[in-house]
Amino acid sequence: MSSNPRFKDFKLYGYWRSSSSWRVRTKLTASNITYKTISKHLVKGEQKEGEYAANVNGMKQVPSLQFFDTKKNSTVTLTQSLAIIKFLASAYPGTLEPSDPVDVGFVEMISEIINSGIQPLQNFSTCKEITQGSNDAMNGREWGAGKIKVGLDEIERLVAARYEGGEAASNSDFCTGPGTSPTVADACLVPQLYNARRFNVNVEDYTTLMRVEKACKEHEWFKASHPDMQPDAVVGAPAAAAAEPTAKKQKTN
Repeated sequence: MSSNPRFKDFKLYGYWRSSSSWRVRTKLTASNITYKTISKHLVKGEQKEGEYAANVNGMKQVPSLQFFDTKKNSTVTLTQSLAIIKFLASAYPGTLEPSDPVDVGFVEMISEIINSGIQPLQNFSTCKEITQGSNDAMNGREWGAGKIKVGLDEIERLVAARYEGGEAASNSDFCTGPGTSPTVADACLVPQLYNARRFNVNVEDYTTLMRVEKACKEHEWFKASHPDMQPDAVVGAPAAAAAEPTAKKQKTN
């Protein structure tokens, strides 16, 4: 990890349960960057309103990272979690980035399966549109749960291949294999497992991913970035509250 005096006054627009925001929090924590949290309540639609939607994130999503660039004497805004993480990796190298080129590719692969192949298919707006767009013929939550399972099945297969040596479990078991360090893949996986549980996916079947998650939960970066530790957290909130309501009950005569 390295310091970089060029950048200062970091502000993270996010939501405590947003998996994309969680990824960025993990990188900010790993890089020892102090930042201000500005909450945008996704279920209330705060990300779609006012100054934020008009001038910070026109996609009306979280996260967004703002900071001041002293070299250019201007405020910079970045959106999209993996783009933000890549900027932070460039400006503050040394954490969550593997050095081996094969591991680099592996981490990118796992991260993109989650970022592109799972998360957009199970977010609140997608599930809501599926339920409403089908006139309740489809349940968006159930559809999203199916997509989560497809993605986690593949990630389990890929990560398990790196544990074929039969090494005993330890607190250094991460996505790139036993005896390694956390990477962006882990920063993406842990929030996705959290979401999977909220969709009632039985993640205990993924024995290798459970091993990785256990090691992450014991790591300080993941403890600090956990949703329950955020200033906008609603500890004890129902697991499915921010996902997608079940289909409307049919009227009876």
